[in-house]
Amino acid sequence: MTETTQPVTLPATADDLFKFLDSLGIPHKTKTHAPVFTVSESESLRDEIPGAHTKNLFVKDKKDQYFVVTVEERAEVDLKTIHKVIGASSRVSFGRPEKMIEFLGVIPGSVTVFAAFNDKDKNVTFVLDEALMEHEIINGHPLSNDATTSVSTDDLVRFFNATGHEPLVLKVTG
Repeated sequence: MTETTQPVTLPATADDLFKFLDSLGIPHKTKTHAPVFTVSESESLRDEIPGAHTKNLFVKDKKDQYFVVTVEERAEVDLKTIHKVIGASSRVSFGRPEKMIEFLGVIPGSVTVFAAFNDKDKNVTFVLDEALMEHEIINGHPLSNDATTSVSTDDLVRFFNATGHEPLVLKVTG
């Protein structure tokens, strides 16, 4: 009896992401640092990296629709009502780490806008807070939490479009 195996597709690396950004003509700047898992851990980097710093929430509704909601790092998100804003079918809860890895190719603590690069099957809807989009520069992890990559707001939208994702820009925070 012969077993058939499916080829394993590994998630993209930061270098793959940078090559993709370069191919689009998107200027980017990356600073490496010790791994950070929470917003409070990353606050020490603020003086070293200009621009808006982000908080990313990987959430799902009861129909297994997945979302990455990206807001400014200190913004408050009401998880009890956000489903009404983002178009979820029900209240949302945090997505399981296994789905985060499967869909986005990142581990908890590394969720980022740039994970759209790994979401080839478009399993996830990306939501950007309107207030975040008022900044000139947006910062996110380049698929791992040991670096921060900066791009212009307009170029972030170009990046999303090039990955086949049209981000929803919505008023998520008060």
